[in-house]
Amino acid sequence: MSGPEPVNLAYPLRQLYCYLTEGCNLRCRHCWIVPEEDDTPRRSRAMLDPELFHFVVKQAKPLGLTGVKLTGGEPFLHPRIEDFLAIIHQEGLRLVVETNGVLLTPELARRVAAGKHPHISVSLDGADAETHEWVRQVPGSFKAALQGLGYLVEAGLRPQIIFCLLRQNYQQLEAVVRLAQELGAGSVKINLIQPSPRGDRLNEEGETLSVPEIVALGRWVELELAPQASIPLFFHHPPAFRPLSRMWQKNGWDCSVCSIRSILGLLADGSYALCGIGENLPEMVFGHASREPLERVWQEHPVLREIREGLPERLEGICGDCLHKGGCLGSCLAANYYQERHLWAPFWFCLKAAEADLFPPTRRRSSFTKPGVNPETGKNLAEPGNLSMTV
Repeated sequence: MSGPEPVNLAYPLRQLYCYLTEGCNLRCRHCWIVPEEDDTPRRSRAMLDPELFHFVVKQAKPLGLTGVKLTGGEPFLHPRIEDFLAIIHQEGLRLVVETNGVLLTPELARRVAAGKHPHISVSLDGADAETHEWVRQVPGSFKAALQGLGYLVEAGLRPQIIFCLLRQNYQQLEAVVRLAQELGAGSVKINLIQPSPRGDRLNEEGETLSVPEIVALGRWVELELAPQASIPLFFHHPPAFRPLSRMWQKNGWDCSVCSIRSILGLLADGSYALCGIGENLPEMVFGHASREPLERVWQEHPVLREIREGLPERLEGICGDCLHKGGCLGSCLAANYYQERHLWAPFWFCLKAAEADLFPPTRRRSSFTKPGVNPETGKNLAEPGNLSMTV
């Protein structure tokens, strides 16, 4: 039996970001989705209904759906996780999972591996238990994460390790890369701490790196550490800070860009949202899946229409001046909106880098349009020391 006829869309819905549960078995210091200040594990929170999820998937496929990302909270905390995996497999969709790895079993690893082109990321924030568990705040979580990674490798997968960059752990980055190689991981992604209730608190407490420190560390990763590693490393700064030689390498570009015009979030309570930001900002929730037809939400909701019609031309500040804005699309509109309550605000990292004169001048449009300016340095050619020839 053939499925529903595909809908002709200018912007197909390619991927659903499914936040299966608000609950988690850890209490990570940097979690950007949940703003609660308590230090107790969040177990009794909303959980997405698998039947509602299947109902959404069937509506999404004619809109262009090709893949589903399962995240949370902790997706493997959901008591019906195997139902979600079965639905995704049944519908022939690509499977992406983000997990802390603690609850993985050999059977779950095999179920993930049986999916269509599966990709699974496991968080590891240190090369030893003390450092990782300082971030995750649950004893034993380091050993459990390593065990989970082992199950995935045994099942034939090459999981990605996600390392969240903090002042407490940044000096272990090279050791984490070595550990990832020894474990059989497929890559390491180094994430910045984004603006959020908990991220803001970490910044106030001095637990995050400054933008100059991040720029310097990113340059070291891109130019020194990555070429020596036997697996790909992705430092998750915007494309403007990546060397051109690394930008178009295999599997390089897509790890720096959010395809905001082709994704939709499905929250644990069944609401449609821009992404997980909807758990903190009600204006980024677009209706409930049990009441709102998905096609109408996807094509007609004013926030989604504004994003599609405005990107990349309406990006402001340094993002509007960036040569990469057509691909980067402001890096993370959710973070931009969270910080300024304005969709077109510049990405926080690029803004602070520009204010510190650290934004690469060769990646700015204005460097190539201002008369008398050297595009390699952004400096006035009439200044002493900037003349390239004498008369």
